[in-house]
Amino acid sequence: MKKTFDTSELYLRFALGIGFILPVMDRFGWLGVAGQNGTSWGNWSNFLSYTHSLMPYMNDSLTNVFATVATAAEIVFGIMLLIGYKIKWAAFGSFLLTLAFALSMLFFANYRAPFSYSVFVCSAASLFLACKIHSDDKL
Repeated sequence: MKKTFDTSELYLRFALGIGFILPVMDRFGWLGVAGQNGTSWGNWSNFLSYTHSLMPYMNDSLTNVFATVATAAEIVFGIMLLIGYKIKWAAFGSFLLTLAFALSMLFFANYRAPFSYSVFVCSAASLFLACKIHSDDKL
């Protein structure tokens, strides 16, 4: 059991958690319309179009399902990381989700996209957090 408060862990959890929640808010249109200051999608339809571009090998119905599942996972992982619930599992799930995003962007968007948006960094940070929590459990 950990006996000290780890500021870096809290910072990483909040950065990742907010990093999941804000894009979800964007795709629901809660941060403004598409093209507005700092808004990427602005609505669900634009997000689905982007998701289709990252999964050109799937039909539209299946891609819609994956977009919905990914969004639900982002909400769940984001909240879990923010409140500190089951951090190891939330971090490992975040790692897998962001790795899938990064690889899809790498192969189907532009090889620079996952690096420009730091998706591999988020994936690595999530894996680091999952491993750190795991190792702290043994203390």
